[in-house]
Amino acid sequence: MHIPPYHRQATWKRFFAGAFFGGIIAYFILIYMYGTMYEKLLAENMELTSQLGDLKDQNEALLKDKEDLNEKTKAPLTVSSIDIKIAEGEQLKMDRLIELQLEEMVKEEIDHLIGQEVATISKSDQLLLSAIENKGFTIDDFTYYFEVKKMTIATEMEVTVSPRLSD
Repeated sequence: MHIPPYHRQATWKRFFAGAFFGGIIAYFILIYMYGTMYEKLLAENMELTSQLGDLKDQNEALLKDKEDLNEKTKAPLTVSSIDIKIAEGEQLKMDRLIELQLEEMVKEEIDHLIGQEVATISKSDQLLLSAIENKGFTIDDFTYYFEVKKMTIATEMEVTVSPRLSD
């Protein structure tokens, strides 16, 4: 049996060289696709691991909070934060920076209420209203007075005020 001498013909040499280099290129493309797929799976795995850790921490916190719930219900409620909102600030054409400064000034005026019992504050709400409404707050040679539109007294105290310029 005789094997034909294909190694001497140029067309066969080109075919085998093309097959060889095509195989190498296909191998590199396969490695690239596998690498990108593996990278995406690794990123997804890290994200899911992070979420799992967060959920475990949240679960532990909720279980501890459930255990401490009986102790907290026996203790009186206190104010933990104060939130000031300025309503109708557009009518005086105030920009956001002035609104933030005024909110901070009003918050500084009543920040002594943080840590106080809600029942005590609700008994003296008229005093709190007059403390906010009768004080003038000065920014850039303008004095602003506030009228309290809404006041919610709870663990997170919320006060909505309406500004007016001094006459």
